[in-house]
Amino acid sequence: MSDLRIGFIGLGNVGGQLAGNLLRHGIELTVRDLDPQRVASLVERGARAASSPRELAAGVDLVITCLPSPAVSAQVMEQPDGVLAGLAPGKIWLEMSTTDHAEAQRLAARVEERGATAMDCPVSGGCHRAATGNISIFAGGSRAAFERVLPVLSILGRRILHTGPVGSASMLKVLTNYLCTVHLAALAEAFTVAKVAGLDMNTTYEAIRISSGNSFVHETESQVILNGSRDINFTMDLVIKDVGLFEALAKDFEVPLELSPLVLGIFRDGARRYGERELSPNIIRRLEDACGVRVLGEGFPAQMVDDEPKIPGYEVVPRPHSL
Repeated sequence: MSDLRIGFIGLGNVGGQLAGNLLRHGIELTVRDLDPQRVASLVERGARAASSPRELAAGVDLVITCLPSPAVSAQVMEQPDGVLAGLAPGKIWLEMSTTDHAEAQRLAARVEERGATAMDCPVSGGCHRAATGNISIFAGGSRAAFERVLPVLSILGRRILHTGPVGSASMLKVLTNYLCTVHLAALAEAFTVAKVAGLDMNTTYEAIRISSGNSFVHETESQVILNGSRDINFTMDLVIKDVGLFEALAKDFEVPLELSPLVLGIFRDGARRYGERELSPNIIRRLEDACGVRVLGEGFPAQMVDDEPKIPGYEVVPRPHSL
C-alpha cells in the first residue's frame, strides 16, 4: 500500500470511481471538483476537501487530475490558484485525463520547472472496471517515476503498462479510444443488418462473441445496446473529442486518414440529431430510425458490471522484439 498523501481533482464518471478505490485502500485523500455533491460524497467516506487546486497540491505528495478535456486540464493546472502554484520539489503530478500528447508534454515541462515530477497515466476499460480497480493504465514518464508511483497505480488498476516518456501514454490512449469508436460504429451497422434480416439478436450476439468478429467493445457495449439502456457512462461529445485528438495526432505526423473522418462524421451527425450528451452507444439510433426497427435482445444487463475479482495490479511487460 502506498504511504503517499494523494490529491484527486476531477470526480466524474471515471475519476470518482478511481478516487473511491483509493479511499477503500486507506489512502489519505484530498479531493476537488466543481460539483459539490461529488465532493461531499467522498468527504462522507473519509476524504478531505480542498478549496482550490493550489491548496490541494500544496497539501499532498501526489496530485492526480482526471478531467474532461485538454483545455480543462490546462485551466486547472495554470490558473493563478491552480496545481502548478502548489507544487514543490519532490511532488508528483499524474495526468489521468484523455489528452493531447503535446499538451501533456507542455504541462509536464512546467511541472518539472517547479522541481516536481510529471507523468501521463490515462486509463482504459470503462467505468465498471474503474469501480473495481481492474481498469488498465498506460503510464508515460521516466522509469524511476514509474516505479515510485507503481504502488498507487496497482491500487487503481489491474494491468499497468509503462509506455515510455511523457506523452507516449496519451498517444496510445487516443489510439485505443479511436479503435473503440470504429468498433462501435461497425457493430451498429452489423446489428441493424441482422435485425432487418430477421436474425435472432441473442444468437447474433453469441455468433460475434465466439468468432473473429469479437472485440472488447462487443463484449461490453453490445450488451447495453441490446438491453436498450445504451448506458456506458460515455457520451457523443466525448467520442467526438477523442476521435478529434486521434485526427490531430495523425496530422502532427502527416499520416493520411480514411476511416477516421467517416467515423467522426457519423458521431457528429448523431450529436446533431440526439444531442451532444446522448449516450454514445445510441449511435445505433441513426440506423434504427432509418429502418424503422428497434435493435434489442433479451436478458442483457442495463449497465456493465465487472465480475473479475480485484487483485493487486501488475506491470505488463511488452514482448521482446525478435532479432
